[in-house]
Amino acid sequence: MILSFHPCFEAGKNIICAGRNPGIDDLAAIKSASAVILPQGCGESLYQMAVENCPKVFPNFDMKFKYPGKKGQIGLFKKEAVPFPKTSFFSSVAAFNRECGKNRDFFPFVFKFNWGGEGENVYFLNSFPELRKILQKAVKYEKTGQKGFLIQEFIPSKGRSLRVVAIGGDFFSYWRVLPDKTGMCAGLGKGAVIDYDSDIPLQKIAISAATDFCIKTGINLAGFDFLFPSGSGEKEPLFLEINYFFGRKGIGGSEKFYKILVKQILLWLASTGAD
Repeated sequence: MILSFHPCFEAGKNIICAGRNPGIDDLAAIKSASAVILPQGCGESLYQMAVENCPKVFPNFDMKFKYPGKKGQIGLFKKEAVPFPKTSFFSSVAAFNRECGKNRDFFPFVFKFNWGGEGENVYFLNSFPELRKILQKAVKYEKTGQKGFLIQEFIPSKGRSLRVVAIGGDFFSYWRVLPDKTGMCAGLGKGAVIDYDSDIPLQKIAISAATDFCIKTGINLAGFDFLFPSGSGEKEPLFLEINYFFGRKGIGGSEKFYKILVKQILLWLASTGAD
């Protein structure tokens, strides 16, 4: 019996777990299933229950929960020895002040809070006033229990980044480009526009890098962000971020996304022999 917690994938048994923690009935259903299909926004409690009690679970979110947050992703990039911008993590504003002191001659740089995705909580800083303002914001977050941030080398990239989306065995790519083609690359929600056609050879290189990374890590549903430094002649993409819950506009919208997802789930089920 196939068990689906995904509202858009109909299986032998279907359960909706959104907005609640999994319970005894969910555990019993998982234990009796030959395979479990989980939603993209699956929480850690449901995921761990599924993988601990069923040998076949889609999608594979092992890396999402083993290497959480932006700090975790940097740790994963280091583990897999892939290139990424120089990055330092600070557990608090006090730690940043203590470790950096007055030696802050590193503008411009990118400041990232340890949570959020799709360009949220990411800032391009180019002056001390901007830094002071964002550190004040970090102090406010710390009072609510949200701690930790990264400072990352700014990579000039003509105001664009490359998104590579992995859905099962399918990979899709497109550039996200700021209209003025300057500054820090941004997501579509921050004013970037989609470009499917530029630098196809670079897109293929990034797809190859994402494919290799997915093979090594088991990731089979995520949006990878890459940078190609401008003016360096460097053809190896820098891994920037992994988004396990990503926007669908670049791959044709939600309807197309779900068609691809269902197809890939069926192919995955066939490959595992689950029924």
